[in-house]
Parts: sequence; structure tokens; C-alpha cells
Amino acid sequence: MKVTFNKGIPGFETLRKFEIRDLDGNDRFKILQSEESEISFATVNPFDIYSEYEINLNEETIKELEVERPEDVLVLSIITLGKTLETSTMNLKAPVVINIKNCLGKQFILQNERYETKHPLIRREQNVSNQ
Repeated sequence: MKVTFNKGIPGFETLRKFEIRDLDGNDRFKILQSEESEISFATVNPFDIYSEYEINLNEETIKELEVERPEDVLVLSIITLGKTLETSTMNLKAPVVINIKNCLGKQFILQNERYETKHPLIRREQNVSNQ
């Protein structure tokens, strides 16, 4: 899918045209590849890892992306690769939001304090006991 970011992505404002494709051998991860440079981002649907994740788009973003229905929105989190998957993180604070009907996208910065830019990509269960 080809996506246009009318204002670019923060830090890469001059790049507007991207393509989303599956990572070879693993369709859970997507590559967001610039069509204007060698820049690409590994991404994942945050709901696949953090089912309790919540995002509420503001009216400005809904209008900017021309969103008519929630099911037309694809949300992706950019991954920061570590030396291993266990040390890799994902950005839940600023997801990439895409209207799949018109292929417009934007990186949306959440004003929610519970999300950070570096959440673990691999979740660990906390203190599981047999007692």
C-alpha cells in the first residue's frame, strides 16, 4: 500500500511518499519505506502486542486524514531495533495512523502520560507464581 504523509514524519518532514509492505517471512511486521530516499522504518500493529492499548484521535487528525469510520484506520508503531528482539522497543507515544481508504497518513503524538516512546517489543509476564 502506498501512503502519503502530507506533513512528512517528525524528523523526516521532507519525505512524503511511503510504501507499506510485509517484512519478508513475517507478515506481523511491516516495513514503512520512503519512496524518496533510503529511509525505512520497521513497524508493528501495537494492538497485536498490547491489547489494552488505546488511541483516541482528535478532530483535527480525523479531518486531516478524512477518516469516516474507525475501521478505516490502520495504526502502526515504529520499532527501534536492539541487538535482540528482547531489547527492541516500540513507540506507543507516537503511532503512525493511516486512513486505508484514501492512503493518507500521519504520525500522531498522544497526550497520554501512560505511553512512552520505548515500550518493550517482547512482553514478559510479571511475577507469575504457582501458589
